[in-house]
Amino acid sequence: MDHLCRLHGWSLRAEPRRVFDGIIFSNELDMLDIRWHELYPYVTKLVILEANTTFTGIPKPLFFASNRSRFAFAEEKVVHDIFPGIVVPRGSRTDPFELEKKQRIAMNALLRHAGISYGDVLIMSDTDEIPSPHTVKLLQWCDGIPSTMHLELKHYMYSFEFPVDYSSWRATSHIYGPRTFYQHSRQTNYLFSDAGWHCSFCFQHIEDFVFKMTAYSHADRVKRREFLNYARIQKLICRGDDLFDMLPEEYSFKELIKKMGPIPRSTSAVHLPAYLIKNVDKFRFLLPGGCIRPQD
Repeated sequence: MDHLCRLHGWSLRAEPRRVFDGIIFSNELDMLDIRWHELYPYVTKLVILEANTTFTGIPKPLFFASNRSRFAFAEEKVVHDIFPGIVVPRGSRTDPFELEKKQRIAMNALLRHAGISYGDVLIMSDTDEIPSPHTVKLLQWCDGIPSTMHLELKHYMYSFEFPVDYSSWRATSHIYGPRTFYQHSRQTNYLFSDAGWHCSFCFQHIEDFVFKMTAYSHADRVKRREFLNYARIQKLICRGDDLFDMLPEEYSFKELIKKMGPIPRSTSAVHLPAYLIKNVDKFRFLLPGGCIRPQD
């Protein structure tokens, strides 16, 4: 670690910082399984907040609470709480980002309850934004790191068969202090390169795709009911095409044209999460060649 810290222009600490991993959870059980197995040896607490409604105000099951036995390996480090969400009446309008913001505010109190202290490392990210163990060890052991850094994650869509680019940057690491507040937006100019993986819409079951499409903050992208058709979703995730029939979100025509059409597939399983590779039978749907989801 002394050598690795010096390569980054930092110095080695006498002892590692404590690390707190904080996530707001929806229904990404498989990604949570991979995330916590990757991070468990290095973190002090795994802090997880889930609500009984979606960001769009629809009642939802408590997916983590009802599947907690699956994560018994991490139980001693888990700090879990339930956020009482707001049910939005059918036909009425509300801003899903406001509901999301309230959950992020509630996370601040849960982190304090978990025992976080000034000087600890706090990782703020979505469940499917997974820092690598290498990144976490550097955050633990190195002095001189910026107090806030965005984590540049390799972005995948539907599985690790479809690598998009390195455009995922919203995950952050923080040296916790009096001005640290849980958020998921631009906070600094520092970007820590190649810091892990972001696997969007990486679900085993088609109904989980449908749930997320109607539940998350960008649910307004579902323009037509046929977008939620199971056969359509299955076809698109095997082709690497966009579920919402949208153009790529880019800031130049050059990048827009470059990304139009299906995501080029990869046949590589190199530099993926170790727990994924050790459990290929369990996570076949996340690997090249495994795009067909089971029919329930």
